[in-house]
Amino acid sequence: MPSDGSRRGSDDVQGAGFGGLLRRHRREAGLSQEGLAELAGLSVDAIAALERGRRRAPRAHTLRLLADALRLDDPGRSQLTAAARRESESARPPMRQPPAPPNQLIGRTTELTATKRLIGQRITRLLTLTGPGGVGKTRLTMAVGSELADSFQDGVCWVPLASLNDPAAVLPAVAASTGLHLLESTRLVEEIAEQIGRSQMLLVFDNCSHVVATVGQICAVLLEYCPNLSILASSRELLRVPGESVYVVPALALPHDEDQLESSAAIRLFVERATARGYDPTGQIDQVARVVRRLEGMPLAIELAAARTNVMTIEELATELETSFGILAGGSRTASPRQQSMYGAIEWSHALLTPAERDVFAQLSVFVGGWTLSAAATVMSGKASPGPLDRAEALDLTGRLVDKSLIRVIRRRGVARYYMLAVIREFAADRLMAAGKSEEAANRHAQYYISLAEQAEGELRGPNQEEWLERLDGELYNLRAAMAWALRTRSVSEALRLSGGLWLFCYLRGHYAEGSQWLERALALGDSVPAEEMAELAPACAKANLGAGMLAFLQCEYDAASERLQTALAQYKELEDVAGTALVLQRLGGVARERGDYAAAEDLHCESFDLYESLGDRSGMAWAHNHLGFVAWLRGDLDVGARRCGRARDSFRVIGDGEGLAWSVISLGTIAQYKGELVEAEDLLQESLALSQRLGYREGVAWSLNQLGIVERRRGLTERAVHLLDESLAEHRDLGDRWRSASVLEELAAVAQQRGRTEYAAFLLGAADGVREVIGAPVPEIEKADYQATRAAVEQSLERRAFRTAWSAGRAAPLAAVADGYPPPASSHSPNRTGGRL
Repeated sequence: MPSDGSRRGSDDVQGAGFGGLLRRHRREAGLSQEGLAELAGLSVDAIAALERGRRRAPRAHTLRLLADALRLDDPGRSQLTAAARRESESARPPMRQPPAPPNQLIGRTTELTATKRLIGQRITRLLTLTGPGGVGKTRLTMAVGSELADSFQDGVCWVPLASLNDPAAVLPAVAASTGLHLLESTRLVEEIAEQIGRSQMLLVFDNCSHVVATVGQICAVLLEYCPNLSILASSRELLRVPGESVYVVPALALPHDEDQLESSAAIRLFVERATARGYDPTGQIDQVARVVRRLEGMPLAIELAAARTNVMTIEELATELETSFGILAGGSRTASPRQQSMYGAIEWSHALLTPAERDVFAQLSVFVGGWTLSAAATVMSGKASPGPLDRAEALDLTGRLVDKSLIRVIRRRGVARYYMLAVIREFAADRLMAAGKSEEAANRHAQYYISLAEQAEGELRGPNQEEWLERLDGELYNLRAAMAWALRTRSVSEALRLSGGLWLFCYLRGHYAEGSQWLERALALGDSVPAEEMAELAPACAKANLGAGMLAFLQCEYDAASERLQTALAQYKELEDVAGTALVLQRLGGVARERGDYAAAEDLHCESFDLYESLGDRSGMAWAHNHLGFVAWLRGDLDVGARRCGRARDSFRVIGDGEGLAWSVISLGTIAQYKGELVEAEDLLQESLALSQRLGYREGVAWSLNQLGIVERRRGLTERAVHLLDESLAEHRDLGDRWRSASVLEELAAVAQQRGRTEYAAFLLGAADGVREVIGAPVPEIEKADYQATRAAVEQSLERRAFRTAWSAGRAAPLAAVADGYPPPASSHSPNRTGGRL
């Protein structure tokens, strides 16, 4: 009989299953299973499995080997192939589809669009959605899978892995989800690849982290053998497979604009979940904003917090979260333990770490607000100057934690910076404390930031000023933490070195009050140390007194400033530190200048100049010129002031001192303004404003705005003048600079008088007079003409009683209570409201 079955009826052929048809052809060829296996190059078990129906979907290559071994003609080959296809399709159960979401997906439009594009347009064949536990990877994965169902001819298959504990169970889970039949052999993944074949489908692996190595191996094989297959995975850790693309799922968008809080995705999620719990947060959106900001937009944390509204008010919830995330528990009973609390979510990731990774994870919790590789290497190694191997180890371990979504990395201006979400950091800090290593890590942390502050101090007067100001800005939370540790542990040397190293930064960035507090507390610690021990700390103590005096001066605490500066002067002289002595004299000259003692100020600045000249210190000499020019124009000698400040400006440009350049240009702009050269004045002051804003030099910004406001007043553009002066006043008051605040109030009074608001002008003059009386600083000589003209005009326009009433109200109003902006016209011009809006 012909082996192709041509003498059999067509119905008989159609009715024969693949296994039966293969058996018939083998027998007709006179072959045993062993014989066919040998000719086809297959195993005997494979032949038996195919004939008995244990395997129903052989690959095309296997079919060709069988047909060649059986010497089938074309019709026979076609019948065998058709039988295999019919049986495979009829026997395969439907693939497991992505689960239907339990609620609406909130705030993921951007993420959904991006991931759908990457997978749907075949830009990548393997996309891993990664991120920390609770960021919403599974929910986004479900949405992506569902929305791409029509983009894959053979469908989307969902493979849930969260409940698996054994990596060996992954392949059977894949088989069950795809509806494929597996042989009991060592080639399970190849069998799955054979049965998927050239199907155009999307395979979705959800929650891979705990079996990530196995999933990675499976994906590598499937992508190699199945050319039309695409894979989407959600995992806290990367699969690290060739061709893998990674999409880091971000937290939900936080509210930034207070006028558009309700449009924030994080707030919408909280409101929806709280409402579902029966709590209506209407009218409490500002408190909701507090909560979601503290939770940094983490969806799981927000949902767990919203669940607590059944027993807490949102205000209570926000307050509780400020101190601990421990209340973030009580999730759905049907959820896995790691989804029922934030602790559980993080604990699950922590359990997957190696011992070395756990140790580093705990140590890095000592950082606040992020850290750099150098900082991490110092804390991890305990060395002041970590070597290449220490840095390499720090980089490797940090990279592992980044890959496992416990650390995030941001890149800015060529520098990588790492940070932990607050809730993760709290968990890590608990682990550090439990290991008894908190104090050791805090000590290493403080030592690094002391060195950084001391290094920065030398860079803040040169061409790298802007770069170092930004660097210290980025480390401000760490600097605060290091200072808090030094004060708490009464580490006198560390407290003095750190606070003394940071006083110039505090001045340039306007942290006057905070810097003063650090310095005063550090100096108080030193008072309790025996004299012989303090001798070793004399340089640090002198610097701390200098800084404390300077910051007190900037807040117009002239007596306290003089006391600290005189102490510093004596200490520097005893140390025979000429540069320190010159700097203290310069600061004492500033105190005399603001108190109106211009002769004493000039003498002090000249003495400072001589010392700097003896050292050949070009920067110090430039600053002496600038201060001498400042004194000159304040007392009304504009030509001398212009020459001095012009020389200072030229020097500052050469040496690259941004602060000095801003100050000298402000002085030159001010001199031009008082000379009536308003166009030149505006050009110079706009230059100083731009430079100060770029540097973040707040005092320079405030002064520039002040003088630009005067320029506009002189031009008669009072509305523009008010805007500039208001900004200047707000900045000076925030800084604590009452000397300049008084001058700006007097300028605002001049504008008010020009606009016919005489009672309000009297109020502002009274407020300025009250400030000057408190700080003991007179009206600067150069400003007296304008001041006297304004006061005379106001007194002439008002009855004596009305003037005294408004004046007294201004004197009684605290500076912080004076209105921020120029008051709108009012029906009554009496000072009848707190804050001066009359």
